Amino acid sequence: MQAKNSNNAWGLLLLIPFVALLWVPFYNRAEPAVAGFPFFYWYQFLWIPLTSLLIYIVHRRTK
Repeated sequence: MQAKNSNNAWGLLLLIPFVALLWVPFYNRAEPAVAGFPFFYWYQFLWIPLTSLLIYIVHRRTK
């Protein structure tokens, strides 16, 4: 049973990008801009590789 609970704990890491992108008022602004992209866009683009990394980590730890 312990392994099952451990898997659930690792799965909680996947809530980080969900919450970070769900809370739109946090990143609904133009500044700071990076390479001409407003914060609103690059913040979302930043989460693409971060989410992929978190999915990889959770997959490897629960495999």
